[in-house]
Amino acid sequence: MITIIDYEMGNLRSVEKAFEKLGFDARVSSNPDDLLATDKVVLPGVGAFRDCISNLRGGGFVEPLLQHVEAGKPLLGICVGMQMLFDESEEFGRHQGLGLIPGKVVRFPAGMKEGGERLKVPHMGWNNISLKKASPILSGIEDDSFVYFVHSYYCAAKNTDDVAASCRYGDVEFCASVWRDNVMATQFHPEKSQNVGLNIFKNFGTL
Repeated sequence: MITIIDYEMGNLRSVEKAFEKLGFDARVSSNPDDLLATDKVVLPGVGAFRDCISNLRGGGFVEPLLQHVEAGKPLLGICVGMQMLFDESEEFGRHQGLGLIPGKVVRFPAGMKEGGERLKVPHMGWNNISLKKASPILSGIEDDSFVYFVHSYYCAAKNTDDVAASCRYGDVEFCASVWRDNVMATQFHPEKSQNVGLNIFKNFGTL
């Protein structure tokens, strides 16, 4: 069973449908107790870090989520769901994350340019990723594959060994995917990344 956490801040149904399309038993749950019995957990996230982590804590999900990880079971974070795995974020002040991946979440600098043209923030749309190490969820994904991003803040990992893939936007090469033991995540949205995204969900579902 794959449980997708419903803490009122995620793109839930499209993630659930992607797993179902691949033949996996997946469900959206707003009950923290379900995390203690499930095989795998997906932590999605849309919106601001501050609001997401507040809802996650307020819904009582943090402790069972950490217990799930401590038990060695797979966890997949998506977008802000990946950002919350880090120590802290500077979005709308400083906010503590889950501390599963060392590092922090920072904003893209203002005034970035590429080819003489100013780049917009948020970073939104298709961009290519550079594979850094063999991550379980990126198995079969080709280097330089294009995936779909929507974010104004990015993860700055303290340890390069945690970075499974990176992406460049202007002068910033940021972490596009992380992997540490049974914790893995993508800054991009697999559910919006067509065949590449389906491959990622298939890899996670078969762990």
